[in-house]
Amino acid sequence: MPAATSPERAKNGVTKLTGGRLVRGNELVNGDLWISSITGNILNGQEAFYEHHITPDVVIDLKGKILAPGFIDLQVNGGFGFDFSTVPDDMAEYRKGLNKLNRKLVRTGVTSYLPTLPSQKAEVYHKTLEYLGPSGAERNALQGAESLGAHCEGPFIAGTKCGIHSPLVLRTAPDGRSDIEACYGPENFSSQEDDTRSPITMITLAPELPGMMSVTPSLVARGIKVSLGHTEATYSQTTLALQAGATMLTHLFNAMQPLHHRDPGPFGTLGSTSSTISRPYFGIIADGIHLHRTTVNLAYNAHPSGFILVTDAMKTMGLPDGTYDWTNGDKWVKKGAVLTRQGTDTLAGSSATLVECASNFWAWSGASIPEVIRAVTAAPAEVLGLKDVKGTLDAGGDADLVALDVVERDDGTKRFEVDQVWKFGVKVYDVSDQVQ
Repeated sequence: MPAATSPERAKNGVTKLTGGRLVRGNELVNGDLWISSITGNILNGQEAFYEHHITPDVVIDLKGKILAPGFIDLQVNGGFGFDFSTVPDDMAEYRKGLNKLNRKLVRTGVTSYLPTLPSQKAEVYHKTLEYLGPSGAERNALQGAESLGAHCEGPFIAGTKCGIHSPLVLRTAPDGRSDIEACYGPENFSSQEDDTRSPITMITLAPELPGMMSVTPSLVARGIKVSLGHTEATYSQTTLALQAGATMLTHLFNAMQPLHHRDPGPFGTLGSTSSTISRPYFGIIADGIHLHRTTVNLAYNAHPSGFILVTDAMKTMGLPDGTYDWTNGDKWVKKGAVLTRQGTDTLAGSSATLVECASNFWAWSGASIPEVIRAVTAAPAEVLGLKDVKGTLDAGGDADLVALDVVERDDGTKRFEVDQVWKFGVKVYDVSDQVQ
């Protein structure tokens, strides 16, 4: 990542981005965007100029590129050789690997994400969670992609729907809150009486397990989002969990009950008309492997505003094809975007980037560019309760931005390519710099 020095941080730190097509709601709007590398926020350009008599230090012509909020990935297990679940003897090495991943991840357009820990032994959570909490307090653009808090995917999941998760570490008969706190560490749970922020932002659990339905409201009260996944839950059980405070479904269709005409399972809640629940947000892995493109479109058309693209990326994202070790003694085999457990056809997460998933969805669907961009910006920001801070180009929001080139060919090829990325108002990546 190039050093963010002049001209982006000279003088008053204000940059004017012009000549781009801005993603605003469901429209692409020709216009300018003013950002500050000092506050790290998007500015009201008219107010800055006419009321405060501020002029930009530098003006950048985007030459027709799409200007969107920075991408947000709610499910990232690792990438570029680093795995959040691999605990070295020296945790300084863990920090070093995490920093390296953040600087590489931002080059893919992802400016914020939830570092995800699949089902592990308690000791892994106890050692790693303190490093994975929200990192934006420092607002240091040069750190790269920003953690918005950890996503603990398991181990409170159904043994019959564990996928690549090791059955040996699952807790399929938990004892509610006490077992959850013992697993993740009591020090990692905020108190309702103080302002302590838990490093955990989201927990994926199976609501049909003992105590999970009753513990959901207390997790939500402590600011932790509850997502439902790796589950045998019926439609009725999923509905009850949503009533209890769950707001999302983890990688919809994968590792859960399929749609059935007499019991539509978790998917059925996307079409619910009940006044007692809000239809859930849901993650979709559009890597071309986990789901058929028609299945992706079916989910999108059922509940467009809840549709969120995620990668479920493993450490093999950004690495060459080959065989790789994992924490539970398994080995993965990477062939292109396909990642499987060695000796089986069991999918083991993804090797795709979020911009690749967005490109796939755009090519497969009739969705407009703003609708596709919403699935990696505004929608994930909404489920996290950050809609005025992340995933927006409105004044006051964080100046996390991505400029995209659009490729459309006669053969039907359609894709986005990351051209430039800003974090907190500082340009941290430019493809023309060719920095490795």
